[in-house]
Order: sequence, then C-alpha cells, then structure tokens
Amino acid sequence: MSRVERVGAGEGVVVVIPTYDERESLPVTVRRLREAVPEAHVLVVDDASPDGTGQVAEDLAAELGRIDVMHRAGKSGLGSAYVAGFGWALSRGFDVVVEMDADGSHRPEELPAVLEALVESSADLAIGSRWVRGGRVENWPWHREVLSRGANTYTRLAMGMAVRDATAGFRAYRAEMLGRLDLATVASQGYCFQVDLTWRTVRAGGQVVEVPITFVERERGTSKMSRSIILEALWRVTAWGAAHRARQLRGLVRR
Repeated sequence: MSRVERVGAGEGVVVVIPTYDERESLPVTVRRLREAVPEAHVLVVDDASPDGTGQVAEDLAAELGRIDVMHRAGKSGLGSAYVAGFGWALSRGFDVVVEMDADGSHRPEELPAVLEALVESSADLAIGSRWVRGGRVENWPWHREVLSRGANTYTRLAMGMAVRDATAGFRAYRAEMLGRLDLATVASQGYCFQVDLTWRTVRAGGQVVEVPITFVERERGTSKMSRSIILEALWRVTAWGAAHRARQLRGLVRR
C-alpha cells in the first residue's frame, strides 16, 4: 500500500502549488512530483502570472492528468493563494493537503518522507524542516540563513511554540485539522502565513511533527522575499506573542 493510500479513506493527497511567474520552474517541479508521489493530485493556484505560467499549468494538466489549475484575477499574496487552494481541496474531500513551492526549493523526492511522518506519528501537521537535526539548506547566502534562523528563534521565544521551523512552506496537513482552523479569518500574507497556520494548529490542540529536509535555493526565476514581507512577519509575530503572554498572565492571576 502506498503512502497516499494510507493517509485516509477519502480522496487522498492534493499538493497545492501557488505560482507567480514560474513558467520555467513549474514543469520541472510537477514532473518530479509526479515521479515521487504518482498518486497525488496537484492544484496549481496561479495569480495571473504575466509570463504565462497559468497556460503552462493548463498544458501540464492536459498532458499528465490529475492536475487542476485555479486562475486568480491578480497577485494577491501567498497566504491568500493557499487559503483559496485549501478551500478548493476541502470542498472536494481530500484527506491530506500539502504545501509546496513551484521553484524547486522544496524537493518533491522528500514528500514521501513528510507523508510518512504524518501517518506514522498520527500528527495533524507534518513540516519539512530545515532547522531540526538532519535538516539543511543548500546555496543560500549567509544573510538568508541568519534571517531564517533568527526569525524562527524569535517566533519560539515570543509565542512559546516549540516548532523549530514555523516559517517552513513545505508541509502536509490532515484535512480534518485544516477544516478547524477558521481559514476565513486568515489575513496574514508572505511567510508569516506559515507561522499563522502553525500557531492555529497548535492552539487547536493539533500535533505537529518536523521532518528534516534539504532546502535548495531556486535555480530559476527570482525570490519573492521582500522587506514588506519581513516587516509583516515581525509585527504579526510580535502581536501574536504579546497576546499569548497576556493570556498566560491572566490565567496565572485567576489562579
């Protein structure tokens, strides 16, 4: 029995891939994904990419099958794309919903290990982690690694959350848990979207497991990281952390 067949009794696994100007990298990623997990369904969420990524996705769907393409009106952010994709997946009864970047930084060959961890540990969320033992990054400039490690350390300290790579974007959710996270209220974009969903999972009583992966810097296209994304993550994590500590303090006072 395959990993996809073991995750549940519904429609199995769907991999949600948001895209914006990824026409060069998307075909490579999707073909590798199809080889690594042949049974998985794919949903490409394209934000009206000017380079024609949406049409490339449609061509892949016609050629390979089990690929759907969601065309959105414009660039609305990573968080918004994932929420739209999650809603699509939940409405169609998939058991497990996977996040994966189109740019090749998340190696499709490591998805079976992430799915295996979700099954074996009975977790609600399995994260492909760069910062647990065995995890690593390749071809990253030193300042990107410092930024990522620092952001995750700050998140753990501010929010009291034990997850070591809460900003990671390579992950698999059980649909049952994802459906409990009130996705309609998610306003975070950029990379703090990942922290937001991790935090919601933890607060909902979900179990999180981290799986070591190798994160590879993209070879095609340009990074979507920007100063505004970093600042959004900083102020949101600070606000969430302050609210969490305030709740803890009120609990101590009531005792």
